[in-house]
Amino acid sequence: MNRDCLLDDAQIMHFINHGYHLVELDDLGSAFHANITEECSSNRHDVGNGIYDSLTALRKVYEHPLVHGALVSLLGEDMVMNPHRHLHTTPAHFMNSQTWHQDGTNFRHNQIRMVLAMYYPQDVTLENGPTVILPGSHLRNAPTDRMATYSNIQGQVFLTIKAGTVAITHYDIWHAATLNRSDRPRHMLKFLFDRKSEPVKPSWNHDPINGPKIAMGLIPEMVGPPSGYTSDYYKEWELRNKMWNWLLGQELKVGARAFIDSLG
Repeated sequence: MNRDCLLDDAQIMHFINHGYHLVELDDLGSAFHANITEECSSNRHDVGNGIYDSLTALRKVYEHPLVHGALVSLLGEDMVMNPHRHLHTTPAHFMNSQTWHQDGTNFRHNQIRMVLAMYYPQDVTLENGPTVILPGSHLRNAPTDRMATYSNIQGQVFLTIKAGTVAITHYDIWHAATLNRSDRPRHMLKFLFDRKSEPVKPSWNHDPINGPKIAMGLIPEMVGPPSGYTSDYYKEWELRNKMWNWLLGQELKVGARAFIDSLG
């Protein structure tokens, strides 16, 4: 395992706060991603979970050191690819958006047990149906039928990204596909990865000396002014606190004061 490809403390804290991390695979070259796009448009690979065997070039994406390193950082060295995987295509001139939804079981928790790794082989613009995510929503729960009534939400992020980007998100993040106004389809290959064991030590490039200082420096981002009900603000603060300590393999520390104390 090339440790240079693992995430660092700031990137782990960003994932804890926001629930996503982007990996850009520029070194594979534009021709590689263009070929994947062409293959996705050919309808030869509408095989559901069999897409990884049908479109073998995908192995260069999901076995790429930067993708593998990010997944190990978040899920541990023994993480595995889930058997569920799928090619999602939004056709050209498709004027229906998905409603907000979570793929997970929708409950507040402080673990990272499963992530989505969504590969986009073509440039994604506002015109051709980007995935929209709501950063931090992996710590929120809401009935699915109620989520479906929401429209634009303050803080939402449209994944307008360049070809060859893999968006790794917490499995519980709120997301939706948006309408495609363009004259070309938008392809996304969704793969899932699972944690197999409880963390006993950091699986990323953790600096035991400066890492806590980095975490302390990100506390203003992590516990900024409440944007909603005060009770939600503190609940999410505690979940982030517990997630950081859980990933470190430490005993969960209860309370905001204990978290600050743990940072020295």
